[in-house]
Amino acid sequence: MPDSNATAWPWVRARLSGLRPAPRPVTGRGGGAVVRTAVVTDSAAALPADYSRGLPRDGILTVTPMPVMVGAEIYGEGEDDILDTIAVALAAGTPVKTSRPSPGQFEQAYRAAELRGFEAVVSVHISGELSGTADSARLAAARVGIPVDVVDTRTVGMAQGMAVQAAVEAAAAGADRVAVAAAASSQAERTKVFFYVPSLEQLRRGGRIGAAASLLGTMLAIKPILAVHDGRIVPLEKVRSAGRAVARLEEIVVAEAAPRPGESVCLAVHHFGNPEQAESLAARLEAALPECPPAQISSLPAVLAAHTGLGVLAVIVGRLEQARPGTDGPAGHHK
Repeated sequence: MPDSNATAWPWVRARLSGLRPAPRPVTGRGGGAVVRTAVVTDSAAALPADYSRGLPRDGILTVTPMPVMVGAEIYGEGEDDILDTIAVALAAGTPVKTSRPSPGQFEQAYRAAELRGFEAVVSVHISGELSGTADSARLAAARVGIPVDVVDTRTVGMAQGMAVQAAVEAAAAGADRVAVAAAASSQAERTKVFFYVPSLEQLRRGGRIGAAASLLGTMLAIKPILAVHDGRIVPLEKVRSAGRAVARLEEIVVAEAAPRPGESVCLAVHHFGNPEQAESLAARLEAALPECPPAQISSLPAVLAAHTGLGVLAVIVGRLEQARPGTDGPAGHHK
């Protein structure tokens, strides 16, 4: 299920346009900022393919895949047809589970950054309330000589991805690891996740929401609207029909994305198995929020799709600080 309208994401292109290939970190000479800090993340960040392809080829960003287990088989993010495999497995009742990356995977990424000449790493990850990924990263950080700051974004999906983008921008501007980590944390705090799932069952099976909440949704045919708050999945509203749930999700997003002084807003829409529904929602959001660039539309990463099940619609609302006069980057991202 490929991303929709992949070339029409102005806010992604805008972020890429500010990233210029920089000198090798060990040189410290020549024009442009000297990039000393690398960024590592996990595939739950749902970064657009256009973004990763457009980065300077200096290894500034590494995305570590998160494993998904379908029955007895283990898959990695990015493998062909993994989302189709998960969809078939869920329909057939085959167990689908996920796991955090091993500390060895992160250790390899950190050592690779050191070999490229970077002086430090900022490792930006899915909420620790939803996965042990940040713990794996901390274990790996203790094994390497290069300094590593681990950031638990307390969020997921493109909300985490926007934090990664903020970290990459700060690193590309020559910021040290403290400032790069602060940029990631600040962006994560300014980004909200709202989503609708037709059923809570898969979230219950994965331990992401309580059994009582799942039973209530099944028994009363309630269609829940959920959010990520302080790192956890929390119920936001309970709606009686799927159509009303999607309409209410749209209303919540429009209210959340209202303009504020000194900030711009970008949107992302995730789906699993329902791209037409996602495109329709994105079109309505574009009409309701003409000041926002068109939303990025993408399939959920496999590691998240495994927990939400088919039919999910998620909207990420990210607030970006606008550049101050006389600067090249967002306020708060220091060069």
